Amino acid sequence: MSGLQRITVLGATGSIGLSTLDVIARHPERYQVFALSGYSRLSELLALCVRHSPSYAVVPSAEAAQQLRADLRAAGSATEVLVGEAGLCQVAAAPEVDAVMAAIVGAAGLRPTLAAVEAGKKVLLANKEALVMSGALFMQAVRRSGAVLLPIDSEHNAIFQCLPGDFSRGLPQVGVRRILLTASGGPFRQTPQSELAAVTPEQACAHPNWSMGRKISVDSASMMNKGLELIEACWLFDARPAQIEVVVHPQSVIHSLVDYVDGSVLAQLGNPDMRTPIANALAWPERIDSGVAPLDLFAIARLDFQAPDEQRFPCLRLSREAADAGGSAPALLNAANEVAVAAFLERRIRFPEIASMIEHVLDREPVVAVDTLDAVFTADRQARLLAEQWLSRHGR
Repeated sequence: MSGLQRITVLGATGSIGLSTLDVIARHPERYQVFALSGYSRLSELLALCVRHSPSYAVVPSAEAAQQLRADLRAAGSATEVLVGEAGLCQVAAAPEVDAVMAAIVGAAGLRPTLAAVEAGKKVLLANKEALVMSGALFMQAVRRSGAVLLPIDSEHNAIFQCLPGDFSRGLPQVGVRRILLTASGGPFRQTPQSELAAVTPEQACAHPNWSMGRKISVDSASMMNKGLELIEACWLFDARPAQIEVVVHPQSVIHSLVDYVDGSVLAQLGNPDMRTPIANALAWPERIDSGVAPLDLFAIARLDFQAPDEQRFPCLRLSREAADAGGSAPALLNAANEVAVAAFLERRIRFPEIASMIEHVLDREPVVAVDTLDAVFTADRQARLLAEQWLSRHGR
C-alpha cells in the first residue's frame, strides 16, 4: 500500500472526474482514491464512494452531508463526509494526498485548487478558471510551493507534450515561434449567423466530438472555451497572447501544435477522449494505458483546418482583448460568462446575447491590478453584479 499514489478528485461526478476514476480503476496497483467531491448528483457520488472507498467525500451543504452520511451507513461504507469549501480545501491539501484532480467547474474551483498548489501537491489542472481568474497569483504559488502543475485540457496537455522539458526558460529561448491552439468549432461552426439567435440549449450542448458537461459545452459552442484556454495557455507556458494562434480543426484529432523557428511543427494526435490527457498527467513522466482506442488514421482519412470567424464567435475576440488587458479583465470576463451561460441554459437570453452581456461588463467595469485573492474575488463579484443588472433589463 505504501507505493500507491493517493488521489483526491474534485468534481468527481462530472465528465472529467468520471474519466479520471476510469483511468484510476485500470491501475489499482498504482492509484488509490483518497477523496471525492460532488455538487448536486448525490446518488452518483454515493455510488462512486461505494465503488472506490475513499476516506472522504465532500458535498456543498449540511443537508446534503446528512443525507449522504445516512446513505453511506446504509451501504456499509466508512467514508467520512465533509462540507463546503473548507472540506474541499481540506481534502486538496491533506498530508496523505499525492495528487489532486482539479475538475470543479468555474470560479468555485479556485480556492481548493489553490489549496492543493500551496500544499505542494501534484495538481492535475482541469479547472481552467483558476488560472484565468488569478494567473499571476496562482503561478507565484506554484513556484513558491514547488507544486507540480500538469494541464488536463486536451489542448494544453498536447502543448505540454510538444514542448521541450526546459520550456520554463521561455518560449523564445527554446526556439518556439508560436503555439497553435486547436478548436473544433463546436456545433455551430457552419450554422448561418442569422440563425444563431434561435438555437436552443440542447443544440448548444450537443458537441459533435466531445462528451462534456453543459456549461463547458455551451462555452465550446460560443468559442469562449477557446478564449479561456488562450488565457490559460499564456500562464501555463509563459506566453504572450500574440504568440498563440487559434486554429479550427473540426475532427479534433490534432489536439494542438507547437511551431519552432527552424520550421518544425510538432503536433499531438489522438482520439477525442479525455482519458488520454488524464492518463498522461497521472503517470507523468511515465506512460500508462488509458483505455482509449488507438488512432486509426485510415478511418479518419483527412484533417481540415480553418481560421476562426470572430464575427460569428465574438467571445474569442473578447477573450483575447481581456488577455491583452491583463489585471482584473480575465476575472471579469470569466464571471460575466458564467452568469451569461447560466442564463442561456435557463432560456432567459438568446445564444448571441452571451457575448453581448460579457462585452457590457467589460465595457463598464474598469480593469485594475489583482495582487491579492481578495482583489480577484472583488472583480468576480462586481462582474456578476453588472451581468445580473444587464440580465434584469434584457433577459426574457
